[in-house]
Amino acid sequence: MTEEEKEILMVRKRQVSEQLASLDIDRYGLATVDGRLYQYVCTVARDPAGHNLWEQLAVVHFLEMCDRYGLDSLRVRRFYAFYEFLYFPGKVGSVRYSLTPVQCFQFASVYGFWRDGRRVVRECALYVPRKFSKTTGSAAFALWDLLFGDANAESYIGANSQDQAKKCFDVIRGCVLKLDPEGTRYVVNKEVIKPTRRNSRPAFAQCLTANARTKDGLNASVIIMDEYSQARDATLFQVLTTSMGVRDNPLTVIITTASDVFDGPFYGMLEGYKQVLLGNCPDDTLFAHLFEPDIGDREDDPVTWRKVHPHLGITVHPEFYESEWRRAQREGAEAKLAFRTKLLNIYCVDDRKSWIPAKLAREMSRKIELTDIKGRPAATVSMDLSVRGDFSAVTWGIYIRDIKSFFYYTAYFFPEGALTDHPNERLYRGWAAQGHLRLTPGDVIDYRCIVEYILGLQPYLNIVAIGYDSYKAKEPVNMLHASGAGHVLRAVPQTLGAFTSACESFEVGARTGHIIINSNPINHYCFGNAVLMTDSLDNCKPEKRQDTQRIDGVITMLMCHKLFAELYRTAE
Repeated sequence: MTEEEKEILMVRKRQVSEQLASLDIDRYGLATVDGRLYQYVCTVARDPAGHNLWEQLAVVHFLEMCDRYGLDSLRVRRFYAFYEFLYFPGKVGSVRYSLTPVQCFQFASVYGFWRDGRRVVRECALYVPRKFSKTTGSAAFALWDLLFGDANAESYIGANSQDQAKKCFDVIRGCVLKLDPEGTRYVVNKEVIKPTRRNSRPAFAQCLTANARTKDGLNASVIIMDEYSQARDATLFQVLTTSMGVRDNPLTVIITTASDVFDGPFYGMLEGYKQVLLGNCPDDTLFAHLFEPDIGDREDDPVTWRKVHPHLGITVHPEFYESEWRRAQREGAEAKLAFRTKLLNIYCVDDRKSWIPAKLAREMSRKIELTDIKGRPAATVSMDLSVRGDFSAVTWGIYIRDIKSFFYYTAYFFPEGALTDHPNERLYRGWAAQGHLRLTPGDVIDYRCIVEYILGLQPYLNIVAIGYDSYKAKEPVNMLHASGAGHVLRAVPQTLGAFTSACESFEVGARTGHIIINSNPINHYCFGNAVLMTDSLDNCKPEKRQDTQRIDGVITMLMCHKLFAELYRTAE
């Protein structure tokens, strides 16, 4: 996140705090629905320092929904009563729990708004730290659907691993066994809850994992995706959600804590949720409740801990956060990563493993457009091209003599037809909507768009070299030859030895403030994914931390940097 983006969020925080402070909350009649719902809304509205921006915006959205649709208090109270009738696993066996104010708000946000006999909210995202009791709460969604939803309701609990999926499903199983101890209504086993012959409702609930053998013929009415931030792809999620088309009141529930999986589907979804809450992409079918620190909050501050964990002191002892913070400082990077992702609910990676950490890449970023640069300076260009599955990168390199620094501007391209059902579809669509990713027509990358992009900047920049990987750029290289750019084309070997000098020089420049890059989150993403690979001769080159990740922008920047060095040696 750039300093400008941080400032925008801080301004929005001040604005929403003032907006909530000025509201007459009593006029919504929330106290007549349930005192705990009223208490929660009032607390968020009157204590901005104790609640993060996204939590405040969720309350604003809730009150706006009350104005648009009216709050169905009877349906809300019925769900409250149902939840508090259930027996959940506790420290001393099966127990009944009273809803907390924050839970009252969450369930009212999902079940309280109706239009023409259909529920407005179809997707619920609960992004909370560990030990919030999110698994218990989400189990109630499936149980309500099983008992009171469509007669043929199908509830699915999905996760990446069998163990994770079973945690939520076991809570549901326990509740059903307590409600029907004789098994007269339901047959309960490890993976399925299905009706007996006596039961006139053919509704059932099932536990699924990403590697389930078959998912054909589904007709889901409720989907619960547990710890979805850990998912590497969206295959299971897409199979389930695309099966809901005939349902009048489908509900998708995503419950998760932050992780270090930036290239998974949830990170892009999270960014989309934030845009909805900010009002940039209005969507009344979504309820998103997101808990994380505000800009500038200290990680060691108990005020921050209470802000990110609404059940601190209820399901988690306050002393636990203090002891885990001390342990993180004592044990180092891995413990710090766990504290940030699981307890502070912040997406981050272990920067020790990154060549140039994403945090440093953000600090190197500036909002500069190539068309704003005066004097038509000399520029190198480098391409790293894909075919269909992922983006292509084109980097421009310019040396700025006045400040003795290199400026690298990277543009990213992706075939629009390949977005549908792509594992990172939401992330890429979000980048495209914000202008960070350029979509080309068709199902495969259109190299003509890339060539036209390069040639279109000739009036602003004097292209002195165009670098490419000879194994992956035959078609665009031929196009550039035909356009008269053959004299500046340079094949750049992709070996460790070819990149060593550029890596060393680039890192020195990055850490001393002499490398500047354009402000694009894909750049930060690529740097965060890049680790340095070395051989026995100490040759080095960045490689992907994991096969599913992308570092294209890092490679093209280094190719440009290498071209600069070669041109300088030639000039000498």
